[in-house]
Amino acid sequence: MLNVTLYTRKECALCDEVKAELNELQSQYPHRLVEVDIESETVLIAKFGLEIPVVEVGPYTLKSPITRQKLQMTLGAAVDRKNQLEKLGDPEYKMKLEKGKKVTTGDKVSFWIAKRYLLMLNMFMLIYVGLPFLAPTLMKLGAELPARAIYRMYSPLCHQFGFRSFFLYGDQVVYPLAEAGMTDLKTFEQATGIAHLDDPYSPTRFDARKFTGDEVVGFKVALCERDVAIYLAILLFGILFGLSGRRVKSLHWALWLLIGLGPIGLDGFSQLFSQFNWQWLSSILPYRESTVYLRVITGALFGFTTAWFAYPNIEESMNETVQYYVKKFAVIQASQ
Repeated sequence: MLNVTLYTRKECALCDEVKAELNELQSQYPHRLVEVDIESETVLIAKFGLEIPVVEVGPYTLKSPITRQKLQMTLGAAVDRKNQLEKLGDPEYKMKLEKGKKVTTGDKVSFWIAKRYLLMLNMFMLIYVGLPFLAPTLMKLGAELPARAIYRMYSPLCHQFGFRSFFLYGDQVVYPLAEAGMTDLKTFEQATGIAHLDDPYSPTRFDARKFTGDEVVGFKVALCERDVAIYLAILLFGILFGLSGRRVKSLHWALWLLIGLGPIGLDGFSQLFSQFNWQWLSSILPYRESTVYLRVITGALFGFTTAWFAYPNIEESMNETVQYYVKKFAVIQASQ
């Protein structure tokens, strides 16, 4: 039997009129009427709040104003399409029919995730950027085993160079290389005695990566300065996006390239290539070591704009998923 979904709400006179018309057309076009109250989900209110009544029949959608003639044409087209697909024996159509007859555990999980994805993303980001700050705290408390487990867990994800990382509970928050030109701070070489770090091929760089700190210098955060800024900015946007009611539109891709990717690419790659011992390049790109300020600013811009570009698109996809399952659950319930 043909399923007809009517999106409605309480005290909707136009909805009642459409429902009456569909009842009168029942004998001509046999169908199962499935009513979905848009007030049951905020997603449906946002999508249909100004358009109800809305009727969906197969791939066809009717929006207010809906006349009897439009209903007849749409129902007729849906019946013809259904008969044709059944006659052709389309396997994809049969699979969709079978899938739509029962609620699986996968359906329930997908529906649950679609409604709570932002909370899950924010919690993941909070834990992901929070654990690296827990590591130096554990070191300070003398709990070295769990602290080193965190450092090891994040080591494939970040270079963890001490001269490009934050430190807690010590004399300074950062210990840059002398080449960074931050003369008001003690350098990493001075604080640790690990030298020759201006050479990217120097084996002492591995020592700078392994160095987690001490009581004087402090203890290293398990993510570098730039990564901390990136993930904190993503978390910040996720919180603001939730507080806005998820109504923020996606950032244009060109602005993401210009504001988000451009600065971090320029700062990171210019530093990287300038430190290779290539004579032909040194005349064009002099040696440079970025500062904590540039790493934090460019990282934060990249993280915030990336989330701004991605989260509204994820929201749109999740809203479609919620609507799909609300409709599927209502159809199955009506058929029982």
